[in-house]
Amino acid sequence: MTNVRLISWNVNGIRAIHRKGFLDWFNEEKADVVCLQETKAQVDQLPKKLINIPDYTSYFNSAERKGYSGVATYTSIEPKEVFSGMGIEKFDVEGRLQRLDFDGFTLLNIYYPNGGMNEDRLKYKLDFYDAFLDYTNDLRDNGHNLVICGDLNTAHKEIDLARPKDNVDTSGFLPVEREWVTKFLENGYIDTFRMINGDIKDQYTWWSYRTKARTRNVGWRLDYFFVNEEFKDNVKASYIKSDVMGSDHCPIALEIEI
Repeated sequence: MTNVRLISWNVNGIRAIHRKGFLDWFNEEKADVVCLQETKAQVDQLPKKLINIPDYTSYFNSAERKGYSGVATYTSIEPKEVFSGMGIEKFDVEGRLQRLDFDGFTLLNIYYPNGGMNEDRLKYKLDFYDAFLDYTNDLRDNGHNLVICGDLNTAHKEIDLARPKDNVDTSGFLPVEREWVTKFLENGYIDTFRMINGDIKDQYTWWSYRTKARTRNVGWRLDYFFVNEEFKDNVKASYIKSDVMGSDHCPIALEIEI
């Protein structure tokens, strides 16, 4: 058996996080796989040291629109295949998904849409959610064990944000968004953080910059590691690294055994 440690982090701009000591953190962390969301950069805009980190291979899926969205994965384990997108143009142009097939599991690194701007973006988010569920179910039907990580942009239950009653009409905690997360789990997926840690309170991964919410821990748990039910016994740890600064999100980690 091999132990694999994965980290997922919405960095809110890879160039911005680079200026805040990202590479020092990365080299100290020594994770096997690091998944980033909201990179906000094309590869040709990045310094070479962010592309070529020793002992890692990097893969980028950038949005067509510059300075927007995007995901990246760094891995010290050689994948068998790497794919970008779900094959649906209206979603794939925003650079929101990477799939890496490894021996023993398939990793999905996703930056799910934010629905807060207007009704059209909320519909886009919900359409993405539905398409994503079809996509993951198809992978499972074809024998893939899935590790799914990223910024879901929804807090599932009241325990997953500090002020639930104040946010019932806010995208990220709307009933329709939360219902989809419930449906996703009912399709046979596991929220690994809750599986390992139970109903522990005050555990968040995002805090608003505008209200200096982090110092008061007025946050939301928007970032998740999911696995399919058949793979849950391979999960050994799932935790939040809330002491890591540099973004309005903090990293989350998953340890699995293959």
